Amino acid sequence: MPELPSSGFAAPGLFELRAIQESISMATRQLCRSIVLQSLYEWDFYKQKSDLSGILERNLKEFGPGVDEPEFAWKLLKGIIEHKKEIDGIMEKAAPDWPLEQIAIIDRNALRIGLYELLFADRNEVPPKVAINEAIEIAKNYGGPNSGKFINGVLGTVYRTLGEPGKDDKPPEKKE
Repeated sequence: MPELPSSGFAAPGLFELRAIQESISMATRQLCRSIVLQSLYEWDFYKQKSDLSGILERNLKEFGPGVDEPEFAWKLLKGIIEHKKEIDGIMEKAAPDWPLEQIAIIDRNALRIGLYELLFADRNEVPPKVAINEAIEIAKNYGGPNSGKFINGVLGTVYRTLGEPGKDDKPPEKKE
């Protein structure tokens, strides 16, 4: 069999494939968080009287066709709604100068996502720092010019109140 010319491209090893899969999974989860934010925004805008499940289903079809992990969006939304009363109470305590109804709808719902992931999600799946950073990024992308700072301040306060879980955790060692 004739030898093919070398392209200089080496097939990725197992470690590289895992990194690629993790990157795709992270991007999928970011997209799911954005879709959940859009759904919560619409639901909140209409005074929480719309069918939230229907809104998420429509938004997943429209903005995330073929998304790898739609169950992540459903799990996130379900958790936020199940813990909404607690989350809103924590928001009011962490931002006492901002009554809930005066917080911009985007910021309020970015906080709901961040607080749910920080307080109630599986920490092995979503470490505290990831929960905070994702909420800040979503607020920067969709909120006003000070949204990221506001979200950071509120979530930082809650994180410190919790005793900064995971602060000293080191990332898992890379296997070669």
